[in-house]
Amino acid sequence: MRVALGAFGLSDDLNSNAFVRKILEGGTQDTDALANKLSDVRYREFSKAFGYGNIGGARTGSSSWARGITARFRQLEFEVAVGNQDQSMRLAMDAKRNMPDIAKQTGTDETRWFKIMGNPPMRQVFETALGLPPSFAQADLDTQVAEFSDRAKRQLGLDSLSALSDTAIQDAVIERFLIRDQIKAFQVQSAGSVALTLLQSAPRLF
Repeated sequence: MRVALGAFGLSDDLNSNAFVRKILEGGTQDTDALANKLSDVRYREFSKAFGYGNIGGARTGSSSWARGITARFRQLEFEVAVGNQDQSMRLAMDAKRNMPDIAKQTGTDETRWFKIMGNPPMRQVFETALGLPPSFAQADLDTQVAEFSDRAKRQLGLDSLSALSDTAIQDAVIERFLIRDQIKAFQVQSAGSVALTLLQSAPRLF
């Protein structure tokens, strides 16, 4: 369970046995499957990778499959270790790893944006990199896709998400994310420092 869930960044569900079982048994081929109903696309990737509820059955008998899951788990565990020291760097590493997969997705750019929006760590990286507030998630989905796409074109020259296969584009996204994240952290810290200074300089009432 630890390896299986950790390989997809779902370690928070380690003690949710019944929930995980339902995700796996439901597969991904039925539109009513639980994995397809959840907004977090990582559950869909998790269920699809194991294949229990899909035609053809479990894929776990292959040694190459086991090596792939193990390698993925080790990579994410490393990112978790990095995140214990610097959460922003963990998010950057996650984005770097996932952007080529987004670029290879079939379908329209709208489909690719939905995949980014459905992956919480990826969404946070792109929201921050493009200067969007967390409250932006409350807008309707079509508005979100249009705004993400427009800002990506204006700020990154990203006409299509297929360009995320280019390491230079990947680095540009991550650089903007890290810079804006640091600015945001500095602003919060500065606001806290100002508040503390005001409190320390205020006359004592008691």
